[in-house]
Amino acid sequence: MIAPKEFTQVCEEQGITLFTGVPDSLLKNLCSHVMAELPRDRHIVAANEGGAVGIAMGHYLRTGKPALVYLQNSGFGNIVNPLLSLADPDVYGVPMLVVIGWRGQPGVKDEPQHVKQGRIMEAALDALEVPWSVLPKDPEDAATAVRRAVSAAVEQGGPSVLLVEKGTFSDAATSQEAPASTLPSREDALIALADAVGDQSAIVSTTGMLSRELFEYRERSGTDGSRDFLTVGGMGHASAIAFGLTTGGDDEVWCFDGDGALLMHLGGLAVIADHAPDRFFHVVFNNGVHDSVGGQPTSMDVVDTAATAKALGYRYAASVSDLAELPDRVAELRAQGGPSLLELRVRPGNRADIGRPTRTPQESREAFMAALGGGASE
Repeated sequence: MIAPKEFTQVCEEQGITLFTGVPDSLLKNLCSHVMAELPRDRHIVAANEGGAVGIAMGHYLRTGKPALVYLQNSGFGNIVNPLLSLADPDVYGVPMLVVIGWRGQPGVKDEPQHVKQGRIMEAALDALEVPWSVLPKDPEDAATAVRRAVSAAVEQGGPSVLLVEKGTFSDAATSQEAPASTLPSREDALIALADAVGDQSAIVSTTGMLSRELFEYRERSGTDGSRDFLTVGGMGHASAIAFGLTTGGDDEVWCFDGDGALLMHLGGLAVIADHAPDRFFHVVFNNGVHDSVGGQPTSMDVVDTAATAKALGYRYAASVSDLAELPDRVAELRAQGGPSLLELRVRPGNRADIGRPTRTPQESREAFMAALGGGASE
């Protein structure tokens, strides 16, 4: 295994002076190290993966030095456009080292949403004509791979990719633990919200722990989860899916979102507001971190989320952290009509033994469409 500190030192020796990206579970130890050890102006957690490429470009244009962009391969699609239309040698020719966590690697068991992405990863990089290699787990071989990758990026004037397999990085120092919080847990808040919303509405829950907690609550309590759509992939798109649901039928639609997911595609709120679906209700569970991949901070923690929603055109928005207020807040959203948003402030963290959905995505889709009275077209 590779020590994150040693990997970072090799990168710095090759002239890399900025680290930016979206946190990933396979890169968690590396991200924890740079978060704990690098100053804020040398490590930027981006809103989305494409934005990280833009940040890396700007850094190079100012300093003449390449940056390191990190991401999970589930976000690879978000970097294709800026890689090809901006950083590519045929356009601006901007060197950068792109470190990608290889979820769904062939032969490695993983969740359904990662399987195809992992299987086509190598072919996709070949199609983009981007030089790439797998980062070795031996420290000396890894150092050699980093040197070669950075050299390739600089010599050709463009991105160079290192794929990171599961178990590549060893444990690392982490930032000092946050002080104890009086905020409710996300799971307790989720249960309280689901009960307040009731079982007659359609619910679209965001990628990560929140959907896992919702599924487990339905299983444990015996309540009907057929009207829940668990967005297991496509981080940041739960609100768009929920909005799409309002284009047919008369059901209330609730989006249970996360702060990192909201930030990733924040512009979608303006589109929702522009079309003003009066049955659309948006609840953002804000714990200030990317909780599912290591707890790195999101910039939404310094944003007035309710004011942002109003500025983007939502009819009504409010913030709450007291679960006793939730029934009244849900009633208020319904009285105001949609699109309305409620920010629910919760503390970071989750149970260590939280499970995963036992239904396949296809089974979930079929149950959800049947519950809403829909079905596949003939």
